[in-house]
Amino acid sequence: MTLEEGRPEAPVQHITSPLRWVGFGFRDIVVFRELLYFLTLRDIKVRYNQTVLGIAWALLQPLFSMLIFSLIFLRWAGLHSPGRFDSLTILTALVPWQLFSYALTQSSNRLLDDAGLIRKVYFPRILIPISSVLAGLLDFAFALLLLLLFLIVSGITPSWRIILVPLMVAMTLASALGVGLWLSALNARFRDVKYTVPFLNQVWFFLTPIVYPDSLIPEAWKPIWNLNPMTGVVNGFRWAFLGNPFDMTPYFLTSVLVTVLLLLSGWLFFRGMERSFSDWL
Repeated sequence: MTLEEGRPEAPVQHITSPLRWVGFGFRDIVVFRELLYFLTLRDIKVRYNQTVLGIAWALLQPLFSMLIFSLIFLRWAGLHSPGRFDSLTILTALVPWQLFSYALTQSSNRLLDDAGLIRKVYFPRILIPISSVLAGLLDFAFALLLLLLFLIVSGITPSWRIILVPLMVAMTLASALGVGLWLSALNARFRDVKYTVPFLNQVWFFLTPIVYPDSLIPEAWKPIWNLNPMTGVVNGFRWAFLGNPFDMTPYFLTSVLVTVLLLLSGWLFFRGMERSFSDWL
């Protein structure tokens, strides 16, 4: 008998789910809801840990972005359009965009940051990107208060339309999570993905009518333009808070449909790949 033949095999540890696969795994989310809460709270604390201004950054980011874009596009470029388009119009679009941008970036990269936790214990991996998305709601709440303050100073009173704002927020979170799930799963396998996220974020920003009005988009291009779910969200925010014209159908329904497809496809793709995360990370 050789030395190799007499040596006992090294123990192999298998990290598996104690729950059965149920549909999309929604039951896992319910069972581990407390863990989701603590992961979300952790992401919020990490974001503002050892910062001087703390939560004030949630106000400064959209405020300074509004000032810079207003200076460039309204004053220097002299951008004009039929109807209202001013600094407040830009700020109204920046509020949901800030939530989308943060949620997309964090959900795409958080899996790598929690690699040590993933290798040690089982829990539904999808909780990590979901918690990253939910953590952005705190910044959004403060940015929304800033927007309401500007509306009051400008003498604008929001109408009943603001009851549809939660729908716009849900679309923002769903679209960011859908894309984030795709990128997060791919990022675990191919590290190149994390370098493409900032570029994707910038391109997506300029494909969304934030610093320019939707009226500048040619009518022939609007069916394609509204495949971007954030186009419907931005126009919906301006309609809800400023009373800007907004065609709910068919363009907005197109944005809703794309959002649902992004979320479902991203969810299924992530769930199908998560068994290999422990090997890749």
